[in-house]
Amino acid sequence: MAKHSNPDDPSVRLLKVGERVRHILSELLARGEAHDEVLSAHNIAVTEVRMSPDLRQAKVYVKPLLGEDEKTVVKALQVNTAFFQREVAQRLGLKFAPKLRFQADETFDEASRIDQLLDDPRVRRDLDEEDGGE
Repeated sequence: MAKHSNPDDPSVRLLKVGERVRHILSELLARGEAHDEVLSAHNIAVTEVRMSPDLRQAKVYVKPLLGEDEKTVVKALQVNTAFFQREVAQRLGLKFAPKLRFQADETFDEASRIDQLLDDPRVRRDLDEEDGGE
């Protein structure tokens, strides 16, 4: 029996490590341990961490509260990457510390765009016709 149905699906270990990294980073940001003015001035959500199969790379998706100053926040996180990597390494206890790459999380923007499309009167009319035709 195969371990995974799809080789592109992340393993349970990748998901667990990614979630632990997410919690560590969220805690560091919430406590303001980075000692950065930009990071201290914003509430930042770490929405997801995707680990590479060898656990050496981690894409960290972040979103400042209300989406304010997103580019500035991501840049500040990138400037402080060494601090975050050191802290994650100490708290995670893996053989190798993952290299963190911070990115803005665009999923909220995409979801908002889809909601706007679905609220379009022409799309709503087509959806209502499909529901009524069944």
